[in-house]
Amino acid sequence: MGLSIRAYARQRGVSHVAVLRAVKQGRIAEPDGTVDAAKADASWERSSDPGRRKPAAEKLRPVAEAAVGSVRETLKEQGFPSSGNLTVVQARTAHEIAKAHLARLRLQERRGELVNRVSAAALVFRLAREERDAWINWPARVAALMAAELGVEAHPMQKALETHVRAQDRDRRSHVGSGRRVAT
Repeated sequence: MGLSIRAYARQRGVSHVAVLRAVKQGRIAEPDGTVDAAKADASWERSSDPGRRKPAAEKLRPVAEAAVGSVRETLKEQGFPSSGNLTVVQARTAHEIAKAHLARLRLQERRGELVNRVSAAALVFRLAREERDAWINWPARVAALMAAELGVEAHPMQKALETHVRAQDRDRRSHVGSGRRVAT
């Protein structure tokens, strides 16, 4: 008499669905519907791709490490020591701290103290574009007035102003793109 499908799945470290699949394919089942562990292990090794196999603990290791790192970081931010192995109390403390932070952020959002980052970035972009367009169009608006004050022709005045404004805009864009701060 062999093992049940679920018992063999636990022993093998796989899901019972994977064992059922192997049974349906006729790879590991005995005539009475049970599983002979030795025969099934040999068949499993022959027909399974070793590159796809990962023990359950190995699959969860990155998640567990990230969680432990998150707990340590939360405790460190709050001034709690978190050296060595973490205790359940420390993990619960970190969890409660994170919940309190989340509740505070939700409250600030409801009060209107927080703004949506994407909306704010879109608004700043739109305002900057409007300012730039106003600056680029400035020579056409003031060239005739300046020419009259200086007693020169309006067209050459407008061309000179446009040349200098566009050069300044090019310089500003090259500095902004390089990460240098530009005084305006």
